[in-house]
Amino acid sequence: MMGFLERYVMPVAGRIAEQRHLQAIRDGIILTMPFLIIGSFFLIISALPIPGYNEFMANLFGDGWQKALGYPVSATFSIMSLIAAFGIAYRLAERYKVDALAAGALSLVSFLLATPFQVSYIIEGTKESIIVEGVIPAVLMGSQGLFVAMILALISTEIYRLIIQKNIVIKMPETVPPAVSRSFTALIPGFIVVTVVWILRLMMEHTSFGSIHNIVGQLLQAPLSALGASLFGAVVAVILVHVLWACGIHGAAIVGGVMSPIWLSLMDQNRVAFQAEHILPNTITQQFFDLWIYMGGSGATLALVVAMLLFARSQQLKSLGRLSIAPGIFNINEMVTFGMPIVLNPLLLIPFILVPVVLTFVTYFAMESGLVARPSGAAVPWTTPIIFSGYLATGGKISGVVMQLVNFCLALLIYFPFLKMWDKQKVAEEKGE
Repeated sequence: MMGFLERYVMPVAGRIAEQRHLQAIRDGIILTMPFLIIGSFFLIISALPIPGYNEFMANLFGDGWQKALGYPVSATFSIMSLIAAFGIAYRLAERYKVDALAAGALSLVSFLLATPFQVSYIIEGTKESIIVEGVIPAVLMGSQGLFVAMILALISTEIYRLIIQKNIVIKMPETVPPAVSRSFTALIPGFIVVTVVWILRLMMEHTSFGSIHNIVGQLLQAPLSALGASLFGAVVAVILVHVLWACGIHGAAIVGGVMSPIWLSLMDQNRVAFQAEHILPNTITQQFFDLWIYMGGSGATLALVVAMLLFARSQQLKSLGRLSIAPGIFNINEMVTFGMPIVLNPLLLIPFILVPVVLTFVTYFAMESGLVARPSGAAVPWTTPIIFSGYLATGGKISGVVMQLVNFCLALLIYFPFLKMWDKQKVAEEKGE
């Protein structure tokens, strides 16, 4: 098995890990996370499950206190696509060593150009609707526009850098200030990018789809979201993450570069439903993996670290357990994966891959059956320790905490026999046997 991984999987995974477009998508999406976490903080405050909390806040701040707390939530979640459009283009331009700021701004312009500035309102009490022109639809600036933002960021930056690299630019005299010169350098590539996106928009408006957002939503986003929200998609993603880690490659970063936009969209759907006090539509979101499957990091290695502290007899594993417990609590496990090691270790790779697959099945069915609350859509940071994260991510439901504790115990049971075998080998090595 290890020979197969080294010969066939590692070269392909290495090339994927170095693929500049996937790296740009990953880094651009990461740019949205601080703002989503800030918005989630206000979301959690607006819905604390404490008896008498709503009445206390209403007496203190008035009946509109929840609406007021909703402003920062909307402001952060509803510009997800705008931030991603800029961030993805910026990071891709950096890798091409061209003006990243100009590429990011051009990507924003392209995204807005592709977006129809109109909003449809249903007249209350009737089936009729009115269309208001000249209004930026906030819904397309959030998670629903994320795929279009990604695609246009990549396309606009590729066109921009090709023209720059072919030196089809307006050159200013050396006496002109650098900032002014750069703005004129971006003039021709910017004009071409805007023209291309404008023509694409006009072409789409003469089809049954009506807009670029509609065609991407129907042909790409909807099928991928359905796959990403399914148990099959979740299991495949988890297996890929850990097979890549088996080769020493950051599997979560590679798979996340492809799947994070899907899971973030599903998370935002839950957030909207949670705010409206509707049934949460999705079990699979980014938090499903970060907080219930990857407890302690990929492989749910927090249970392995605790097992080392409690049961290991070799000095090496005892020391590794003491060093790894603090970062493990905050879901950082590189010290274990490379220090134990788990990477390229046939014995420990079995539970390393098996544990998250088992946890995915158990957690999915527990949430689907209603025994455990689904993630509420709050972007709880992946470094939040278990118990706290399970409580916050489910909108204050104890079942989220219980599910984490059950998963921890399952992981401990699966890791234990493999740890004992590895510990026995290390004890023999230390005795010189």
